[in-house]
Amino acid sequence: MQDHIVVLTGAGISAESGLSTFRDNGGLWEQHSVYDVATPEAFARNQELVLRFYNDRRRQLASAQPNRAHQLLAELEQRYRVTVVTQNVDDLHERGGASNVIHLHGELTKARSSKYPELVYDIGYRDINPGDTCDRGAQLRPHIVWFGEEVPMLDKAAEVVRTADHLLIVGTSLQVYPAAGLVYEVDKNVPITVIDPGEPASVSRARFIRKGAVEGVAEWVAHYL
Repeated sequence: MQDHIVVLTGAGISAESGLSTFRDNGGLWEQHSVYDVATPEAFARNQELVLRFYNDRRRQLASAQPNRAHQLLAELEQRYRVTVVTQNVDDLHERGGASNVIHLHGELTKARSSKYPELVYDIGYRDINPGDTCDRGAQLRPHIVWFGEEVPMLDKAAEVVRTADHLLIVGTSLQVYPAAGLVYEVDKNVPITVIDPGEPASVSRARFIRKGAVEGVAEWVAHYL
């Protein structure tokens, strides 16, 4: 049976494709407070601003390309069972070739009903505008898990982590909960590798590669293979 490699990724891997991260700049995301664009209250208060913000992020994503780290992780599938659990809302893992991706915080290329959350639509890189509605007449919103909302894929991700033969963590500070708690779901005998150039939260028994995503993943893949 193939080893199961579970990869937990964060904003650092997308940053190397030119996508902005809000936690690197004092809580701002493209000069907006996250409380103005990433909470249910913000959407209720200023729907037009929130929709415009995510429309801009979607256009930015359309011009971004997966980097070598995305591609190397996808290439692992040639020899191993690989599951990517990502905190990122972009589609760069999929475009890089990954076939099994769990998005903890939603997906920028999807919209959902603001009233009926089970109604989710693939929209690609198109805008969502005021007046765009679901099949039941409610306004569409980004399919994003905002601050203060539940993380519906968390239980599934935890189940996956429990089956890992190796946990690889790339480009995340491990400070955003509940996602950061996934590291505690791994079996005590499973090796853990953390790739991040900064100072992520301490993980017992983890091997650290203090490099950026592209350089660090390349080093890890060469060692692991």
